Amino acid sequence: MTIRNKPWLAMAAVAALSLGAVACTEAEQEQAEQDAAVAGETIEDGAAELGERIESGAMEAARGVEDLAGDAAEELEENQREAAAEGREGALNPETGERVE
Repeated sequence: MTIRNKPWLAMAAVAALSLGAVACTEAEQEQAEQDAAVAGETIEDGAAELGERIESGAMEAARGVEDLAGDAAEELEENQREAAAEGREGALNPETGERVE
């Protein structure tokens, strides 16, 4: 899963550089730039981890839906099998695909 987090990095860098612009000395400005870089990396790592967690949760949810759908299909097939065996009009025999008329 690709996470586009460039806006987050840009915001962190702008904030840190804004603080750096206020700094009086060149050393303080360089430190502010380094802090911005570290903050950007931290945000990027956090966003990547969050993306993985979201993807993992979505995968588990999809599997759950798939399992429920399979269970429902099996129950419906059994109901139709019984109805067809009883000769109820409109029932569809799942094995033959023939409708009871």
